[in-house]
Amino acid sequence: MHLILRHETSYAYDAPARSVIQLLRLTPRPHEGQHIRRWRIEVDRDATLRPHEDCFGNLVHAFGAEGSFQTLTIAVEGEVQTEDTNGVLRGTIERLPLGLYLRQTDLTTPDEAICAFAMEVTKAKTTLDGLHALTVAIHERLRFDTQATDATTTAQRAFAEGHGVCQDFAHIFIAAARSLKIPARYVGGYMRHADGTEDYEAGHGWAEAHVPDLGWVAFDPANAACANDAYLRVACGLDYLDASPVRGVRTGGLGETLDVRISMREAGAQQ
Repeated sequence: MHLILRHETSYAYDAPARSVIQLLRLTPRPHEGQHIRRWRIEVDRDATLRPHEDCFGNLVHAFGAEGSFQTLTIAVEGEVQTEDTNGVLRGTIERLPLGLYLRQTDLTTPDEAICAFAMEVTKAKTTLDGLHALTVAIHERLRFDTQATDATTTAQRAFAEGHGVCQDFAHIFIAAARSLKIPARYVGGYMRHADGTEDYEAGHGWAEAHVPDLGWVAFDPANAACANDAYLRVACGLDYLDASPVRGVRTGGLGETLDVRISMREAGAQQ
């Protein structure tokens, strides 16, 4: 699938900001199912984007801006050619031992309820079949609700309350998989909906788990599916915070308002 993306993140401040430092995980890396045709990041301030690579192999751009300003916009445009690999990931940069992906974080630590749920859903199944079953079970148990949680919501809370967004579905999957001693990680990126929707309020998040003899496989419990050619993979980490598209600090800038606009379409699709 030939995907064309535009992603704008805009900040407005009631009181002017004096300086800002941002880390951007907004640039995808190629792998066997993903070829980057064109990609560009622009910031509407006098700033230099400094690229580096983090420990997970993500491409990160850092920039700082100073002065008195009441708005800041970060815009991403790109084209990516994707292929359906049935969720199996090959050709990524892997520098960390698998054991690291068993490490729990504040957002992914399971409680007794998640552990019992994982054991019940996957019992008497192979690793791959168990992970498929876990994906479907989480999808059926949780209700998708964009108003119920935020970026700090833990897997335990989302599981107990029974609702959340794609980030929460992924965190519960990761917590459950790690409780079964299966390495798992969070993935941030984008997904084009099958109904042809082109405008989105946010990116997408899913999980990857390591399966013997297959390697990393992408599971999306929010949609009860494995990732296919409608998914654009950008960054990964132990949880959402490691893969968040934009993180930063500022001085001044009281009364911040955030506006995110994403458009994603397939090249050649009818407008």
